[in-house]
Amino acid sequence: MTQPIRMVALDMAGTTVADGGAVEEAFQRALDAVGLTAGGLTDDPQTYIRRTMGQSKITVFTELLQGDRHLAEHANVAFESAFDQAVDRGEVSAVPGAEATFDALRDAGMRVCLTTGFSPGTRERILAALDWQGKVDLALSPADAGRGRPWPDMILTALLRLRIDDVAQIAVVGDTTSDLLAGTRSGASMVIGVLTGAHSREELARAPHTHLIDSVADLPALLIR
Repeated sequence: MTQPIRMVALDMAGTTVADGGAVEEAFQRALDAVGLTAGGLTDDPQTYIRRTMGQSKITVFTELLQGDRHLAEHANVAFESAFDQAVDRGEVSAVPGAEATFDALRDAGMRVCLTTGFSPGTRERILAALDWQGKVDLALSPADAGRGRPWPDMILTALLRLRIDDVAQIAVVGDTTSDLLAGTRSGASMVIGVLTGAHSREELARAPHTHLIDSVADLPALLIR
């Protein structure tokens, strides 16, 4: 018998949060800060940024800089600073329907967790800017769980903190292939891609998933029976 969904783990940027390109701009600022030009990448910068969307930023910079943790931390500081400035300028907003979705899922008895590749400081800055602190049950960054996406650590940490009994009671929602891979690795019974973010329908379709939907606004119709 299929178990009911009791927890929904939702990505932030691209899934529930619209950033108007601020992530890409901040990433480019970080590359500039460490003197990494397009010639230092296997892809052009914009392609690389889109391909690694959803992953822990410090992990991405560490891999990009060939394991130089000190330089990666410098790049990450530049990224966080640039993105925080974008948040302070009001350049982030809720994806249409996100807040109504939070309310509908919680009213139906589900716990709502936001997951992100941002640091806890940037995550909390976004939550404060959108006035979301009371609208979700939990928000996690890689620093809270061990590893970021595509590993399942944040999802499984949420399961433990929210006292969910079984991974089959989890739905995972995100706009990148890393989100979908993390959800699949967690054992979640529903792994749902949305089309409002970094990766196209074709890219998401090649990743493991159970559903693809246009937007987070479509979640209540899918999850609430």
